[in-house]
Amino acid sequence: MNESANSTTTAEQPNSRRGFIRNTALAGSATLLAAHSGLAQAAAAANTEAKSMQLTHEWDKTFPRNDKVEHRKVTFRNRYGITLAADLYQPKNSTGKLAALAVSGPFGAVKEQSSGLYAQTMAERGFIALAFDPSYTGESGGEPRNVASPDISVEDFSAAVDFLGLQANVDRERIGIIGICGWGGMALSAAAVDKRIKAVAASTMYDMTRVMSRGYNDSVTPEQRAQILEQLSLQRWKDAEAGTPSYQPPYNELHGGEAQFLVEYADYYRTPRGYHARSVNSGNAWTITTPLPFMNLPILSHIREISPRPILLVHGEKAHSRYFSETAYAAAAEPKELMIIPGANHVDLYDQVNKIPFDRMAEFFGVL
Repeated sequence: MNESANSTTTAEQPNSRRGFIRNTALAGSATLLAAHSGLAQAAAAANTEAKSMQLTHEWDKTFPRNDKVEHRKVTFRNRYGITLAADLYQPKNSTGKLAALAVSGPFGAVKEQSSGLYAQTMAERGFIALAFDPSYTGESGGEPRNVASPDISVEDFSAAVDFLGLQANVDRERIGIIGICGWGGMALSAAAVDKRIKAVAASTMYDMTRVMSRGYNDSVTPEQRAQILEQLSLQRWKDAEAGTPSYQPPYNELHGGEAQFLVEYADYYRTPRGYHARSVNSGNAWTITTPLPFMNLPILSHIREISPRPILLVHGEKAHSRYFSETAYAAAAEPKELMIIPGANHVDLYDQVNKIPFDRMAEFFGVL
């Protein structure tokens, strides 16, 4: 509204209007004081929550420690007030301001798995790198446990950028992000909406909103979708009556006859290769109703808006999920790159350092 079209001096205003303005100003002052009080209370709550999170400080990763990299555990809060736990990696004896990366994924994994490996390896190559547990999972806060929302997941990446940009040795104009598997899609969505992110890489990417709403290879029919939504809706009654959410069966248990890609998941998450007790995918599970917000909230609708910032998509030649990166690449604007790793399957890019193109990633982010 154009205020100048309806403006008058205070003397010309009726008494009732002057009283309204005065009362509004007083109310505004009270609101401001309350806001300051609320900020103080929020800060105190954040400190209390961080202290009560019982963070693990011994090395409990699924990959060996790199003696060329410094590591420390940190916490930070997202826009929804959830405290996130993370591992911060940086090159030993580094000086000056460095480029920084926030890393997360796969969907249902924890920072002690693939994302930590990526972060530590990129730190060895000269970056400050933050691997974080998404909200409601791992060592991060949020109740109930093991639930997800695409909006909050995308926000977690931006909150990680907040944290990195507040570090004295980070150049705010040189911050990028890496998303692995289901967090590849989250990373692309975060980059589209958050212009502070100067480059984004997605490795072995899933679009979780697409796969949950349409099934693999978009095979779910409208009738099947309606049936799924009916079941999830009825589950809400059960959860409401119980006062607590119900959970899906344990993830990545093999009973025989599973598709090859499920065998590959189990080979990572349920063996010493990649098992971690806090990981949703290592025999734990998401809540039954977790798919609900993913069913009608596509996260890659604005992928073209990442341009002119660069995108790097990395996928295995033999990955069942390869089509996610191919369609994302087709939808994205330049500059963009799709790198197909010969002979690699989906899970190979979680931890097989001879197949993950870390040198190319370092080159890609090195231009920041």
